[in-house]
Amino acid sequence: MARLRNYTKHPSNSLLPLGLLNFFIYGTMVIFAAFFQLYLLDVGMNKLEIGSLMAIAPLVSFFAHPFWRYLSDRSQNIRIILLIMLTGLLIAGHMVFQVNTYNMLYFTMILLYFFQSPLLSQSNSLILGYIEGTDLKFSTYRMWGSLGWTLLALAAGVVIDQVGHNGISLLFSMTLMLAMGSALMLPSIRKTTNTPWLKSTEIARVVQNKYFIAFIVFGVMVSIPNAINTIFMPLFMNDLGSSRLEVGGAVFLSTLFEAGAFTLLHRFLKRKMTYLMACITIVSLLFALRWQLMSLASTPLQIILIQVLHSVTFGGFFYVGTQLIALLLPRPLRSSGQAIYTFALSGLAFILAGFLGGWLFQSFGAVIMYRIGVAFTYFGAAGFAAMWYRIYYSGYSPISSSEEP
Repeated sequence: MARLRNYTKHPSNSLLPLGLLNFFIYGTMVIFAAFFQLYLLDVGMNKLEIGSLMAIAPLVSFFAHPFWRYLSDRSQNIRIILLIMLTGLLIAGHMVFQVNTYNMLYFTMILLYFFQSPLLSQSNSLILGYIEGTDLKFSTYRMWGSLGWTLLALAAGVVIDQVGHNGISLLFSMTLMLAMGSALMLPSIRKTTNTPWLKSTEIARVVQNKYFIAFIVFGVMVSIPNAINTIFMPLFMNDLGSSRLEVGGAVFLSTLFEAGAFTLLHRFLKRKMTYLMACITIVSLLFALRWQLMSLASTPLQIILIQVLHSVTFGGFFYVGTQLIALLLPRPLRSSGQAIYTFALSGLAFILAGFLGGWLFQSFGAVIMYRIGVAFTYFGAAGFAAMWYRIYYSGYSPISSSEEP
């Protein structure tokens, strides 16, 4: 750590590459998340095929995360592991844009997801390793990532409009190489992730908690339409005649106020279970309103404006949900509970959204797809309201089923 301390005497300059690394990693992610579906559409895939291809990402990440986590802990050098991942992602990305058969496309996408899916968790661990023992804050570098996601989404739309769909491959490669260059400029550091591995006994105790399971089920119901929108909103805009710049603008506005929303929620929300249950019910109803508006949209501009609600709906749902998991479970089980919560709402919901959303969009169109999303969200909101009613009148103590008398 002596060498690191020498670099952190002037942290604003010495760890600038750390901010740039996060900026370009998030920029790479948004180029893929916002525009890759449009590339697949341009090369001849239909909505169901696109949805099924995107849905395999969480399945691959289920195996990729522990693999790269193990290598990081074994090597005690997260920076080198991250560079290997970025290099592998660059090669896999190049292969994805060169293949000309569906079988090879699915194979190369599995390879790409293997390198891409754990990238954010590894970069977060790297940031925590560098700022440990300094006055630097994780939120500062997280803000660099938000800027990369927001600004490069807008810039990518301009470039792709000018160059064509081949511009996606160009931008993807360029931002990856800039991320690799930023990582190479960082000082050496030997650190592990310092995050304990999940234990099967803890997971078993968590899933015995009936309130937790109910919360996860209702959360997945609300999250499926959100994941459907993430995958298929660019395709819906394309059907309405949008440019790639307008797609980038929709993504830009969806995240522009996200940091502000998290700050306000952290400052003003009370950490009380009944209060938070009421909040997540209201946020779920706002989600339903958002999908209803999407089903009525008839121009790209309307979709761009509706995306402003993302900061309130997704930001509120994610923040309040995380707080509630901590209140639903006793302290020793919270890390396992958060892991299950994250996988269910980001992984399982995304898998279901890819297949269900693709089938609905392909068979019935975007309007029916979003109206089905409204129904799913109402179901989840009703479940949260029922949980609020039960807890409000009967109370709740954060114990697992195995500990109940």
